[in-house]
Amino acid sequence: MSRVLVTSALPYANGPIHFGHIVGAYLPADIYVRFRRMLGDDVHYVCGTDEHGVAITLRAEQQGTGYAEYVDHWHGIIAKSLSDVGIEFDVFTGTAHHRNPYHRELAQQFFRDLDANGYLFERTEEQFYSESTGRFLPDRYVQGICYLCGYEKARGDECPSCGKYLEAKLLKEPRSTLDGSKPVLRATTHWYLDLAKIRDEWLGEWFESKRGTWKPNVENFVRSDLKDLRERPITRDLPWGVPVPVEGADGKVLYVWFDAPIGYMSISRQHWESVGAPERFEEFWRSPDTELYHFIGKDNITFHTVVFPSILWGSKRDWTLPSNVPANEFFNLEGRKFNTSTGWYIPEDALRGVVPVDALRYALCTMMPETADSEWTWDGFQSRVNDELADNLGNFVSRTLRFVEKFFDGVIPALGDLSDADRAALEAARQASQTMKECLGTFQFRRAGATLMGLGNVANRYYDAEQPWVTVKDDATRSRSGQSMRICVELIDALATLAAPIMPSTARTLRTAIGRDPEAFRFDRVGVVDDSDSHAGAPLSAALPKFTDPKGHEKTALFRKLSNEFIAEQKQRLEESAMESTTPPHEPLADSIDFDQFTAIDVRVGTVIAAEKHPKADRLLVVQVDLGFERRTVVAGIAASYAPEDLVGRRVNVVANLAPRKLRGVESQGMLLAADGADGKPRLLSADSDVPDGTRVR
Repeated sequence: MSRVLVTSALPYANGPIHFGHIVGAYLPADIYVRFRRMLGDDVHYVCGTDEHGVAITLRAEQQGTGYAEYVDHWHGIIAKSLSDVGIEFDVFTGTAHHRNPYHRELAQQFFRDLDANGYLFERTEEQFYSESTGRFLPDRYVQGICYLCGYEKARGDECPSCGKYLEAKLLKEPRSTLDGSKPVLRATTHWYLDLAKIRDEWLGEWFESKRGTWKPNVENFVRSDLKDLRERPITRDLPWGVPVPVEGADGKVLYVWFDAPIGYMSISRQHWESVGAPERFEEFWRSPDTELYHFIGKDNITFHTVVFPSILWGSKRDWTLPSNVPANEFFNLEGRKFNTSTGWYIPEDALRGVVPVDALRYALCTMMPETADSEWTWDGFQSRVNDELADNLGNFVSRTLRFVEKFFDGVIPALGDLSDADRAALEAARQASQTMKECLGTFQFRRAGATLMGLGNVANRYYDAEQPWVTVKDDATRSRSGQSMRICVELIDALATLAAPIMPSTARTLRTAIGRDPEAFRFDRVGVVDDSDSHAGAPLSAALPKFTDPKGHEKTALFRKLSNEFIAEQKQRLEESAMESTTPPHEPLADSIDFDQFTAIDVRVGTVIAAEKHPKADRLLVVQVDLGFERRTVVAGIAASYAPEDLVGRRVNVVANLAPRKLRGVESQGMLLAADGADGKPRLLSADSDVPDGTRVR
């Protein structure tokens, strides 16, 4: 038996969560936890809301609500949303002091330990200050032109184009994202975590020890981070959060990114203290034998693979370090990012009462963005429910149970001599069980869903090939019909076991229907037939969910199909919701310029003749443009929107008199004009096809 500690990213208590969050960090963790418990492991699953930070303070102040009351509101909504999709934590609290009295003390202890061990340093420097709001601006609330790649909407902490962490005060033409005002620089004192020092002493070697065991997308992300690792501030000027435990540091709190991952530990401690087993906290969090897994989305990779391990190790208290960080990529909705503020999301009640929770869990599992971005489409969801759950799994279960009811009085036939077909079906179940264990153990959840449906296909083919409806009619072959049904029941049992981590309620229903313990799932029992198992259960199909058909008749089915009308309604609701949502404020206009300044910019029409990925930056493309009179090399931050092969032949507009500049080692001889699309990704601006290359845009 292994000791397994699992965390899901702490959801920020500043708004609702959506399917993108669920599929990124919560459903995969829940599936993994259920899987490890099926193996008999000692598992502790921890989560709670992240309840500090400037976004919370600003929103609470705007609403005239106290900070504690504000996070309490969202804590309750988030907890219910996760519960509604069957996510079961051992503990779910939060990081605010009134909810978790252990968090402040533990976070402050980490600060003291890191300081005493030489990994923190104090620095007084200038930081952007908003005179209009009377507060220092966190980096993410400053926007300007990236000083590395020239992207015009870079945040003070990170550029979404080149992907690099930035120093806010180096941004060109900075603006406050709160009101568009121009901030000023003021001196303030803060503490910094010396990540480069920890990298050189330990982190780099530790990360290399994980080579080949972490997901490729995570390894690549971290390897890039480590090349350019610098100190990071861990304190902020805010009225809400964990106070900095230094005399004279009034009004300063620990930066939310520093104290949030410590929340995993404080929440865990709170749980074990509450159940009277404080020693269990030490067993899980201070033991080299504990396996620690962080389930997160792509945007949290740095904090869980670089920052939090550095904090744990730097404290020198032998805390448990991550065994793996199986981060997922981004999950989109019908080609665009989930966005609650613009209405581009699926309300949590859209499927309630129409689709079982397990159907949603299965669909999300099979859409999971494990190593690349993926998306929810309503057509894809309908296909998974109708073709896979209803026609494959549900159809096999229903016709097996009803056949046993009709021809064997609901008594599952005893086991007889196995035919070659019987043995092949049971062996397929055993192989599927092994594959399922491999998939879940290596975080291949999409493949796990495919494995489940693959066994469903085997079961349906076996049923059809055996033709029990024929053999049952002849006394000479009736026993063969019974034997076929017994094997089908064993396949139902196997399907229940494979489904248990993904669709726990469905798995219990299936075991109940065949008269077996609905909580006893063991992979090593799949395909192993024991004739001592209970055979009684008439009527077996009574265990299946009930519904009323359009004619008013009560029916039972494991899964009901989704109509085309329902899917069309959901698509229409999504579009209407997006149109009716409050239009976000436009980016503030830049300062006025005179006509001569405008005419000094020489924009020319060109055609892309070649494009390739930048050798050192995933978000940049190196584009060759024909301007008619010459060819130019332009480095553009458009990889999020275009594949290189899609650009060849495309008409573009190029700022042709921009001074050449090297971007990550490649000289760019201009800039492509682009605008942000509805999904926030850049879209190139093109000229009409009849405008010759080289024509100046006026």
